Amino acid sequence: MAETGASPLPPTPPAHTPLARAERFVWLTARVLEQHRFAYHFLGGGADAVETALSAYRNEDDGYGHALEPDLRGPVSQPLHTGHALRVLDSIGRCGGQRVERMCRYLTSVSTQDGALPTIHPSQRGFPAAPFLPIADDPPSELLATGPVVGLLHRNEVWHAWLFRATDFCWQAVESLDKSHPYEIEAAVAFLDSAPDRPRAEAAADRLGRMVREHRLAALDPARLDAFPVAPGYAPAEHHFPYDYAKTPASLARAWFTDAEMTGSLEFLVSRQQEDGGWPSRRRPWAPSTALETRPIVTIEALRTLRAYGLPVG
Repeated sequence: MAETGASPLPPTPPAHTPLARAERFVWLTARVLEQHRFAYHFLGGGADAVETALSAYRNEDDGYGHALEPDLRGPVSQPLHTGHALRVLDSIGRCGGQRVERMCRYLTSVSTQDGALPTIHPSQRGFPAAPFLPIADDPPSELLATGPVVGLLHRNEVWHAWLFRATDFCWQAVESLDKSHPYEIEAAVAFLDSAPDRPRAEAAADRLGRMVREHRLAALDPARLDAFPVAPGYAPAEHHFPYDYAKTPASLARAWFTDAEMTGSLEFLVSRQQEDGGWPSRRRPWAPSTALETRPIVTIEALRTLRAYGLPVG
């Protein structure tokens, strides 16, 4: 019989490891969702707890809101929140079934005339939002919002009528890029990594990789960050590194960088762990709560990236 009050999780790693330091940071600062995500990925926690925590952000329209994506506040459903929810479900192997079918119906309801997603739906008006996420009455289709969602649905073999036009939009958007910025390139990679037409995806990724290097959209030498310009509108320290594009070794973006460049960027990522155990957010701060809520998300993703590349974390 289990001892009363016993923890449902295994013992924590030694306190000096990056994982143990991050665990303390998560318990001190994170929302319930990120606490359960951390437990799932690193402490043997269950997927059910993550799903239960995520359900608190779901609305009656089957979209997600309530500041799930911390830079958008308020209760209303938004494409960015719903894309965030899909990433969480994908990370725990639960991105499928009727729940995702209903989410696709929500995505259909907020799509533009192109059949793609805007970054911000006008329903956000009246609620706080980051100043770098402007609200328009008739917002355009954006690869930034559409690419990661379409990629995740293809990755999980989800088929829905919405996907056909959204996939066509992503191909057109990716293949017509002649200049871009890091977050848009990340969205393109998220699409290409799971797009069904692999030869076409590989060709598109090869072209984007040349663009990233030509336009210096990746900081290839962390010791010389001043040699790599930050994109207009980004925060002063909002550089992007090889690991931001190639989040796992299986990503098409991994071929963009030499072994030395990738190793250097991962070593830099390790060094970025702060004294409190968390990793910093590079986005421009605009409200105290958003910075606090974002850092545990960034911390979990940093640890997942390091583990994907085989670096010891704890």
